[in-house]
Amino acid sequence: MESRTISVISGASRGLGRAAAQRLATMEGQLVIATARNPADLAPLSSKLGMSGHVVETHQLDVTDDDSVKALRDWLAERFGRIDVLINNAGILVDRYSTSVLELPLDTLRETLETNLIGTLRVTQALLPLMRASRAGRVVNLASRMGQLTEMDAGAPAYRMSKTALNALTRILAVETAGSHIKVNSVCPGWCRTDLGGIEAPRTPEEGVDTVIWLATLPDDGPSGGFFRDREPIPW
Repeated sequence: MESRTISVISGASRGLGRAAAQRLATMEGQLVIATARNPADLAPLSSKLGMSGHVVETHQLDVTDDDSVKALRDWLAERFGRIDVLINNAGILVDRYSTSVLELPLDTLRETLETNLIGTLRVTQALLPLMRASRAGRVVNLASRMGQLTEMDAGAPAYRMSKTALNALTRILAVETAGSHIKVNSVCPGWCRTDLGGIEAPRTPEEGVDTVIWLATLPDDGPSGGFFRDREPIPW
């Protein structure tokens, strides 16, 4: 049986997902399963880690596709029989910051929710049963300050609503897994220089995933059901 911690990351071919995969893969006792819609996009990650003597496993995953999620689940079940960490990173921002909610195309909202909310739920529903075989399961959902009700503003309404809903999903999962060894938390990585965040963002992806890695490696007495930025709880 695989003794290393098995960590699955969605959307790992770039941005925060790639940074999280790189960070975890260099930590002792970790086996990272990096996923992306196009597995070929993970080749640079595998090559870079391989040059430093680290290994990452890769697998195809489209969080919006039932068959793709099932294929990943079946492969993980047959190969390892469990997972220990699930980082739900895959996400999109397709509406503009200047978009008014009164002018938001409903197809844009549907597309955003399909990835950012339903995709996360689809993957979690499929993989959480494998986490029950883990000694210390951890689910980390990549949210955003733009989903905070306490600081809700206008602009990019589809993205904002999807991240607010993701935080609700986090809370529900945390309640349903309370009393078990599984911990579920949301993280705001801050504004990072990724394809989604843009080149003007003040943070690097590596800085953005610090709290992600912290939540993925929480000790047994760590929190569950929280929303964190810079390793500190923030309002919902």
